[in-house]
Amino acid sequence: MGAVLMAGLSLRPVPVCVLSSSAPPLARHGHDPAAFVEIGSLTKVLTGTVLVRMVRAGLLGLDDAVEQWLPTPTGSGITLRNLADHTSGLPRLPPGLTGHDPYAAFDDDALQAVLGRLGEVAVRRPGQEAEYSNLGYAVLGAALVSAAGQPYEELVREHVLTPLGVDEVTAHPPADRLLGARNLFGRERDRWTLDGPMLPAGGLWATPRALATVVTELLLERALGEPAPSWQSAGPLLWHNGATRDASAFTGVLPRTGNWVLVHRLGGSPDRTDKIGLGMLAAGKAAGQNEGERA
Repeated sequence: MGAVLMAGLSLRPVPVCVLSSSAPPLARHGHDPAAFVEIGSLTKVLTGTVLVRMVRAGLLGLDDAVEQWLPTPTGSGITLRNLADHTSGLPRLPPGLTGHDPYAAFDDDALQAVLGRLGEVAVRRPGQEAEYSNLGYAVLGAALVSAAGQPYEELVREHVLTPLGVDEVTAHPPADRLLGARNLFGRERDRWTLDGPMLPAGGLWATPRALATVVTELLLERALGEPAPSWQSAGPLLWHNGATRDASAFTGVLPRTGNWVLVHRLGGSPDRTDKIGLGMLAAGKAAGQNEGERA
């Protein structure tokens, strides 16, 4: 997820979908904006939005200690805010992940084992330095589920999707609308197992058109209030990306100008996906500046 490298690059043309404010929708090499695709770590922006919505509803506090909601020893100093903004001090990945499907072994028992020694697993004190952590979002998702007494998917639906009028986001997409990467012989490639404790970190599926609606409603319309601390920032740009074994996504928004882009690809390098998105934003910004100069 995030910048995790994908295995088994294919020589087949890479299916790509690009939706943006500056150009007509583009879908090539078999991609489809109406098909369900893995969104990887873009899941985190939905998890973070659930957090801030639950805070506003008085269900928990942003600075609640993690042990208030999960069976972990006191004294780690880790708060829900730390988990959301990647300052928890937890490593990027749970310890001991290996193999072709690394997240498959990280089941509920493995999560409970990590929670039981969370302070030992941390690589630094919380609040000191940002370190992108998929593990941190697995813990955050578990805390949200514990606080609400509802499954994770129900929380996403109640606090994010239903208020936005979006329904094409799920952990379990319909088989007849699922789109995955294929190998050189046209057979669908195996995917990572991400529907366990790692679901809040990177396991959701969505149609690109639904995800574009979520992004623009959250960052441009501010339909659910100020953006969650999950979003990354670079100057005026708010962005996030995601990658699974064979899918990668990038989205970025320039709130001041209204320019936005969503890129999703099935195969190829996640870095290339990011570059396509950043290039589209730069082109859109330049076009807007030119229009302004001519006005």
